[in-house]
Amino acid sequence: MLVTKTLVIAGDPLVTTTPQHPRGAMMRAYDKQTGAEVGAVWMPAPVSGSPMTYRVGGRQFIVIAVSGGNYSGEYIAFALPSSAGDTSGTRE
Repeated sequence: MLVTKTLVIAGDPLVTTTPQHPRGAMMRAYDKQTGAEVGAVWMPAPVSGSPMTYRVGGRQFIVIAVSGGNYSGEYIAFALPSSAGDTSGTRE
């Protein structure tokens, strides 16, 4: 689990699916005050490590490890929006 000023971020350690995605898992963000889910990102395999965060050049990233089954392990990095008006967070 990763805890920030306003969020709790956690990944699913088990294989799940959604109507829009094939088998995989989800990384989810929850509002720290209310517990409400505020976002979720599909992962290609179960999460196998705690989310990590770092900042480079003023941009914040979240990195998470995934692996399992026939899927070899890897780290996936997500760039967070650089400002309140920028909602283009991209998977790196």
